[in-house]
Amino acid sequence: MPRTPDQLQMTPFYGFFDYLAQQIHATWFRGEVVGTENIPATGSFLIAANHASHLDPPFVGSQVPRQMRFFARKTLWSNRVMSWWLDHAECIPVDRDTGDIGAIRRVLQALKENRAVVLFPEGTRSPDGRLQKPKAGVGMMACKTGAPVVPCRIYGSFEAFGRSGKIPRFGTPVHLVFGKPIPASEYDAPETGKERYQIASQRIFERIAALPEPRYKVI
Repeated sequence: MPRTPDQLQMTPFYGFFDYLAQQIHATWFRGEVVGTENIPATGSFLIAANHASHLDPPFVGSQVPRQMRFFARKTLWSNRVMSWWLDHAECIPVDRDTGDIGAIRRVLQALKENRAVVLFPEGTRSPDGRLQKPKAGVGMMACKTGAPVVPCRIYGSFEAFGRSGKIPRFGTPVHLVFGKPIPASEYDAPETGKERYQIASQRIFERIAALPEPRYKVI
């Protein structure tokens, strides 16, 4: 199987699935990918994206020329096979119903290692494909790390394989749009007190919502 130079910098396990996700997107869900020049080539950063499908994490990650780390709900580790896969993919388990200190520490450690982490401000997949209200968790992660946040808008993933879908609708284009990195000075407002993290999440999510759908269809 041919591998790109970027994938050669990844672990073999991650590189294989990264390549596979690229091919699945390019073959069966081919859509426009815009703004990849906004993804930092070096240093640590966060990517924050809307979330409507299981397709979102692999498709976002496959457009980033570096090995990413992703959040996954802690309950997925109850399955032995899934647990093995998630550990090898270096996913970060998170308890969505609490202020998960362990998850925060793992994000901080990843950023210290000049890694990048993908976050979904809505917390879970949208039930209808529309943007949902962001939760404070992403704002907390961003504020505690001070890392730049690359906003990403995903179009079409709900139609391709939404939350209630039984099987993917192959041939449905999924578009990805990456915006310019948001520095901490533009999302963090420490003076807002208790609302600090929710405000940060809202500011980040507004940047995601503002990213326009590509006007040109892939041929």
